[in-house]
Amino acid sequence: MTQEEVTLTRAQARAIAVRAQLLTARRPTDLLDLVRHLGSVQIEHTAYVAPSAHVVAWSRLGADYRPDDLDDAVARGDFAEILMRLIPAEDVADYRAEMANWPGDPPLREWQQASIEWLAANDECRRDILSRLDIDGPTPAAAIPDTTLVPWKSSGWTNDKNINAVLSMMVRRGEVAVAGREGQDVLYDLASRVYPEVPLPPLDEARARRSARFLRAMGIARSGGQQDPREPLTIAQAGIPARVEGLRGLWRVDPAYLDDEPNRPRTALLSPLDRLVFDRRRTGELFEYDYKLEMYTAKTKRRWGYWAMPVLHGDRLVGKLDVQTDRAHGRLLVHALHWDVRPTGALRAAVEREIADLAKWLSLPVVFA
Repeated sequence: MTQEEVTLTRAQARAIAVRAQLLTARRPTDLLDLVRHLGSVQIEHTAYVAPSAHVVAWSRLGADYRPDDLDDAVARGDFAEILMRLIPAEDVADYRAEMANWPGDPPLREWQQASIEWLAANDECRRDILSRLDIDGPTPAAAIPDTTLVPWKSSGWTNDKNINAVLSMMVRRGEVAVAGREGQDVLYDLASRVYPEVPLPPLDEARARRSARFLRAMGIARSGGQQDPREPLTIAQAGIPARVEGLRGLWRVDPAYLDDEPNRPRTALLSPLDRLVFDRRRTGELFEYDYKLEMYTAKTKRRWGYWAMPVLHGDRLVGKLDVQTDRAHGRLLVHALHWDVRPTGALRAAVEREIADLAKWLSLPVVFA
């Protein structure tokens, strides 16, 4: 593959990003193929509108998508849950290769070394968990006795949540896996009973494949730095180098999107956790779009709403839709539509059609506050 550098306009880069995320009028038709292409779908069970994974699928597949489709695929073993994401089962071995390298490449950072020492100090608890899961099978964290000797300390909400901390490390080590859920409770089991039984690939090969899959799903991404806060994934040498006019630094682009196929634009409402907008820096640079998920922001300081949905129109992000599934009154409640552009009549009509489609998918009437 040639490594000759290409230069893109910002509009070309945006078009590549939208096409790679399957958000053009050429919709995918199969859920499994969709997730295979995206590489993963993040799990977030906050259902202010609907759980994020379902919104991601709906925004691509359209009104024919049903949440049971995803749930059934998980039950069949088509996907595995890793790091709060659903991963195609055939890709799990590449993640397990990274787990076998826990806590990361040397030289270890201070927090990585501290994790090793803390887990070693609580090795008896770790062994208790393995024994309990071996006998009992899928078990929620709340049902596992806390036998840690050294409490987990952090400055955040995980402070003193000892069993959760042990389980998190055991998941990252590849000893324990998420086996399912009961309501909001995560069920844990031995990884050997959850993940497909296949040989682990060499770590460098696994990383190269994951980087290539990530770039295929994103279309274009920064060449350096960790791409995801949950995992040590870098683009490395995937794709080819690119420059984007008006932006500093080097990017990597998947050459499959450098053909002359024109984008067929459409309008879409996105989950706040959608990968098109999840990297806020990339979103700001390519789309010149200011966005933040405000569910963790004090109500008085929110600009757009608790779970405001980014609005895509063609290759531009044009606004934020503050909308809520009001279950108490059986309606889809639209609080506000915050425009980032001066909307034309055609744009307003296109967004209103998407709101109507969202309501139809949720089987709810639309009410504008």
